[in-house]
Amino acid sequence: MAGRLDGKVAIITGAARGQGAAEVRRFVAEGAQVVLGDVLDADGEAVAAELGAAARYVHLDVASEADWATAVAAAEAMGPLNVLVNNAGILRFTAIADTTLAEYLEVISVNQVGTFLGMRSVLDPMTRAGGGSIVNIASIDGIGSKNGLVSYSSSKGAVRAMTKTAALEFGHLGVRVNSVHPGGVWTPMTGDIPVEYLDQAHAHLPLRRVGRADEIAAMVVFLASDEASYCTGGEFVVDGGWLAGDILPALPGAPPA
Repeated sequence: MAGRLDGKVAIITGAARGQGAAEVRRFVAEGAQVVLGDVLDADGEAVAAELGAAARYVHLDVASEADWATAVAAAEAMGPLNVLVNNAGILRFTAIADTTLAEYLEVISVNQVGTFLGMRSVLDPMTRAGGGSIVNIASIDGIGSKNGLVSYSSSKGAVRAMTKTAALEFGHLGVRVNSVHPGGVWTPMTGDIPVEYLDQAHAHLPLRRVGRADEIAAMVVFLASDEASYCTGGEFVVDGGWLAGDILPALPGAPPA
């Protein structure tokens, strides 16, 4: 049976663990060849070794133009480059009053600048390939926000906006650009918190649990595939209903306590 990504070559950043690794595994399972990039070399090499010839790891600091050139060259050695997933990201919890400029710029450099450099780096290769799909991983915190997330929300809001700019500029070249906005997801970014605890912490959501990395990967596969051929400039929320509104127990229609 043919995979949904048969014949496609992809770069996925932040792919050594968590959500990025889940995306790599789903892409390979759907027939793609993948260059996975990260700064966690041992973890990244392990994921690539697990997946065999369809995956290759490269060291990729997404804020480095030289590293992007290396990643693109590695992908084009596999074949025409069709897909980029800008997944790499970092999260810091600090109040605005306590956030240093260095701490703020650290998050901006990875989440925002890394996404910009990634899109710019793949445009020519994708144009030569006849088109492609760029999937930028943003967050519901790029649509709304929470206290303590000034640098993270700023960066993800920028990813949301630059996705739309890129969709407008790249569409005539056959390159689609969309953003994915996860809600709470259980990944190594959340630390050593057990998933059961996070499920309890997200029990106020309509789906009453935290998301899993593979659920985000499923949306990314769709946007990378030809099934999403008329989707560009879109925001695809995968949040268990977080942004839908608030459940008020005193009003009709609330679930049982």
